[in-house]
Amino acid sequence: MAKYFDVHPDNPQPRSIAQVADSVRSGALIAYPTDSCYALGCRLGSRDGIDRIRSIRHLDNRHHFTLVCQDFAQLGRFVQIDNDVFRAIKASTPGSYTFILPATREVPRMLQHPKKKTVGVRIPDHVVTQALLAELGEPLLSSTLLLPDEEEPMTQGWEIKDRLDHVLDAVVDSGDCGTEPTTVVDFSDGEAEIVRLGAGDTSRFE
Repeated sequence: MAKYFDVHPDNPQPRSIAQVADSVRSGALIAYPTDSCYALGCRLGSRDGIDRIRSIRHLDNRHHFTLVCQDFAQLGRFVQIDNDVFRAIKASTPGSYTFILPATREVPRMLQHPKKKTVGVRIPDHVVTQALLAELGEPLLSSTLLLPDEEEPMTQGWEIKDRLDHVLDAVVDSGDCGTEPTTVVDFSDGEAEIVRLGAGDTSRFE
């Protein structure tokens, strides 16, 4: 049974955030809100968490997982960025974008695309997510909470708790955060390729 945390969207309770972070450190798989729909998240090196996310979403090994980072300094530890790409990404963060970039040695091999050696990264513009990342002190390994054969993600924490109670360890509910996922931009070859149109404005990458 998943623990349920009702967290204020503008002033997240420090005690609740600390409890969620402790759960993640202990290996928990959580559902949490972002600035572009709910996500599944676990600790960076958790093989069990990765396997559970793959199982819930029916993902194969070509799926790009995302490292949800607190800030640009943290993001820079996990991906290789040249100056032009740096400026483009810096101007777009925090925000509803996921960027695919070559991974550094800090990224476990099991998270990298098997052929491209890339990984997705993002910096969300969401008070609760930022509070959790600050408390955790490391990125959350994440994937959009979109169930197989469904066109849109769930938007309510109570609904996620009700439907996924048996496969999650915790649900963080701070209200509706919409159904539109991030815009995904692939910079792995140095040029911007828009892989998915989502919540983030694509005009600066076209």
